[in-house]
Amino acid sequence: MTDMMSIKTASIKWNITESRITRLCRDGRISGATKEGKSWLIPADAEKPADKRIKTGAYMMSARPASLPLPIGISDYRVASSEYYYIDKTMMIKDFLDERPMVSLFTRPRRFGKTLNMDMIRTFFEKTDEDTSKYFQDKKIWACGQKYRDYQGKYPVIFMTFKDVKCNTWAETYDLISKIIRKEYERHSELGTSDKLSDIEKNSFTEIINGNVKEIDMMMSLATLTHLLHLHYGVKAVIIIDEYDTPIQQGHVKGFYDEVILFMRNLFSGGLKDNSDIAFGFLTGILRVAKESIFSGLNNLTINSILDNKYSEYFGFTTAEVKEMAEYYNAADKFGEICEWYDGYRFGKSDIFNPWSVINYFNNECEPRAFWQSTGSNDIISEVIAEADADIYERLTSLVNGSSFTTYIDTGVIYPQIKNNPSTIYSFLLVAGYLKAIKTSTAISGDFMCEVALPNKEISFVYNKEILRKLDNIIPQSTAISIQEAIYSGDGVRLQNLIQTLLTQSVRCYDTVGENFYHGFMLGLCALLGGSYTTSNRESGDGRYDIQLMPKNELLPGIIIELKAGKNCSADELKKLSEIAIEQIETKKYDTEMTAKGVKTIYKYGVAFSGKMVEVTCK
Repeated sequence: MTDMMSIKTASIKWNITESRITRLCRDGRISGATKEGKSWLIPADAEKPADKRIKTGAYMMSARPASLPLPIGISDYRVASSEYYYIDKTMMIKDFLDERPMVSLFTRPRRFGKTLNMDMIRTFFEKTDEDTSKYFQDKKIWACGQKYRDYQGKYPVIFMTFKDVKCNTWAETYDLISKIIRKEYERHSELGTSDKLSDIEKNSFTEIINGNVKEIDMMMSLATLTHLLHLHYGVKAVIIIDEYDTPIQQGHVKGFYDEVILFMRNLFSGGLKDNSDIAFGFLTGILRVAKESIFSGLNNLTINSILDNKYSEYFGFTTAEVKEMAEYYNAADKFGEICEWYDGYRFGKSDIFNPWSVINYFNNECEPRAFWQSTGSNDIISEVIAEADADIYERLTSLVNGSSFTTYIDTGVIYPQIKNNPSTIYSFLLVAGYLKAIKTSTAISGDFMCEVALPNKEISFVYNKEILRKLDNIIPQSTAISIQEAIYSGDGVRLQNLIQTLLTQSVRCYDTVGENFYHGFMLGLCALLGGSYTTSNRESGDGRYDIQLMPKNELLPGIIIELKAGKNCSADELKKLSEIAIEQIETKKYDTEMTAKGVKTIYKYGVAFSGKMVEVTCK
């Protein structure tokens, strides 16, 4: 009897991954390999198969024809599920049918599969001339039985997406929303000639298509269309509104928030509130936009936020799904890198990967980049930084340093609260995908207390980019680039000189330098140093220093900065003040922590300023 070895043994013997050997066994590339249960056994004297893969950047492209293409930017369910690599999310339909809420709102960050899932739901429920069951017969929902299959293709469906409504004025926004509504009316052109509708009803249908109606008629257009569809088909309609809050965010940023809220409130109330012509409705967005703001009186609304357990695994990719995808594209050994860059989200009790970034990672020959940051505006972070106070600066600094903190989270937060109540910013950052909830508990008010942190390396890049862009008046781009060059080359002397130049230039940007300057400067340095340092302003030795930059790389120097301020100081007085700052660092032993951690070179800066005058002494 031939001696056999396990995949693990073969992996060690041939110096290739276990997942690669498993694939070779499945493809019949290893002679004599047999499967017993879930494991493969290989003849002990089997030869290592020749590696036919191309060891260049062309590998992924040359391998692609043998695999399904990646669904980059594909939001059409029929195309995605039949022509591309598709991760089956159809059990979302089963979960919905088991509960049957009247109106469901799903809030998730951008690019987490909301539009594709809504098109999946549309394709499943919509009554069309095409037999669309073929798109589900090989999916998980079909195996659940006739009870669920009976809902397939039974309803008239209204489907609209507002994801591209990003205009500068309310007039432009109203015009674009009206065109989207009219296009959906045109998609149901059968109503124009229906013998189930009266001439008046058909005329009102035609007038909306032609745009010959007032704004109040467009507000009632959802209610009108559901009624006409119900009359024509004898079956209640399904409403699906994708990315409902994109125009609302744009209204907040561009200054027409009140106008867009008024229109949307009436549009949704007419279509979704106490409407006897709808079977059920679905909405997706990033924010919930509190009931009193837009869903006023909509008591049939079920909200599914990122903190809820229901539907938690259907938006984004789970760990098991990413592992299977990596195996399929011969990149199982890259799983750790994928986790570092794109994992870290937690929706309910599910660990979730950013689907957009994972797909682009495989398409980019497994070279990690911050793919998500280029898919939309990061205005929320920009506004947060613009409105930041000392506490927010300190917390943002801790986040970029890799720390976490506990904060109150209101999932019903609305955009104007960023300015009116700065503490709401963490709610915005969490629901928009810029934070993750490590631990969640219910607050006394019924909302949440969450321990939050940055999800992954990709989001760290987003923060650093936005922070530096917003603080460009503090840290000039040319200086920023030079500092990064010094860090990456380990040039401590050059770094010392650049920090001194930066301190001098930065303080002179302000007529009166206040406490926020320190925090802004710290946050900018933290972002600028890109993970090479951790920053803090806590106690060490016999006192509390102003700014400490602790190096993560032993080749880099440590940096301690002590700031002093005076009024109407002369040049000599300012020089003396900067020397006092250095003396304070020395006498209070602010370098104790760094010395204890083995930092060999420590640069100490005493910075004194008075108005726009600044003096920097270095030791």
